[in-house]
Amino acid sequence: MAGSRLERFGTVFTRVRDLIRAGIIKPSQKPIWYDVYEAFPPKREPLYVKPHTRTCTKKRDTVPEIFYKEDEVRAKFYEQYGMGPRAFMLSSTSFVSVSQRFIDKYTELKSNSELDDSALFEETGKALLAEGINLRRKEALPESAEFRDPVLELKLTDMLAEQQSVNAGSEETTDTTHTHHRPQQG
Repeated sequence: MAGSRLERFGTVFTRVRDLIRAGIIKPSQKPIWYDVYEAFPPKREPLYVKPHTRTCTKKRDTVPEIFYKEDEVRAKFYEQYGMGPRAFMLSSTSFVSVSQRFIDKYTELKSNSELDDSALFEETGKALLAEGINLRRKEALPESAEFRDPVLELKLTDMLAEQQSVNAGSEETTDTTHTHHRPQQG
């Protein structure tokens, strides 16, 4: 019999019937119940119906955001100091990033002092400097117009127009030097 099929694909009767028709089961080998079932079929076909589950009616649990105090300190660290001079060495199990050292020192100083967060942040930077870890602040771009590079103010259309005028001027000078006077034939 077709043992690899599941019960939901046809009934046992239809599968045995099809096996007999295909010649896989000989009429002498058919099951005892087959003739009875064929003579007296059930009023309702026994079909496999997958039970309907209503997943949409269940209230979904909302997962609260997990936010630690050190996440705020780390965000402020990256905002002020950036990623740092070195990449993370993820292959080394003993590697501790500069940001993690900063947070460790911050929590250590916070447990021992009564300073507010901004002053404690500055003190942590000084303490790491004393330990030999040099933190460089991110360079802020100048806001005033007097520090801006004039090249940044140029527009592409102005640059193209200037280039075309330079090219046109150079073509005129080459045309006048390379033109030859040909005598007219008449």
